[in-house]
Order: sequence, then C-alpha cells, then structure tokens
Amino acid sequence: MPSLIVLMLVAAAAVAFWNASRAATERARELGRDACRAANVQWLDEAVHAIALRPCRLRQGRLGWERTFRFDYSVDGRDRHSGRLVLRGDRLVSFVGPPAPEPLAFPARSSPRP
Repeated sequence: MPSLIVLMLVAAAAVAFWNASRAATERARELGRDACRAANVQWLDEAVHAIALRPCRLRQGRLGWERTFRFDYSVDGRDRHSGRLVLRGDRLVSFVGPPAPEPLAFPARSSPRP
C-alpha cells in the first residue's frame, strides 16, 4: 500500500511539472511573438524551443525553475536569426532578439522668431 501512495505522489509531481512547463512555453511563445511584432520582423516557425532548464530561487524565495527558450526570426525574409529568452517561473529575466525599431528623431525646434 505505501508503494502505491509513493507512486501516486510521483505521478502528481510529474503532472504538475508538465503543466508548469506547458504554461512557461505558452508564455515564451507570447513574448517572442510580441517582440517580433514590435520590431516589425517575421517570426519564423511560430514556435519556441526549450534549450535549458535549471533550478533557481524565485522572487519569493521559493525553489523554482529557470527555463531558456530559443526562437527564430527574419528581418527581410531571406535571412534567419536566433533569439533567446529566459523565464524564471513566469517572469522574463533575459531577452536577446530582434532590436526594437529606432524612435523617430525630430529636429529640435528653433526658438520662435520675434
């Protein structure tokens, strides 16, 4: 009987880990898509790929997971660049990807003429 309880606890932990991983992947997908849209570049494959997983301390001091994801984007449709984002729990802590468009530079106003 105790082995059945242990098996159920292990199964519950595996399901909780899988559920948290899916939620982190969805969050990374949203962040990558939004960054590509803001930079006016094409998000390739419409997917993110988990490339690293390690334990870390979350902001509240609890033990959690730091997940690193990779995604691809194209500036002109002929090239391919890789972006990377790191999530601790569901919080973005690092992003390397398409540069945000430069803000428009307006010439300084000259002083009004008398």
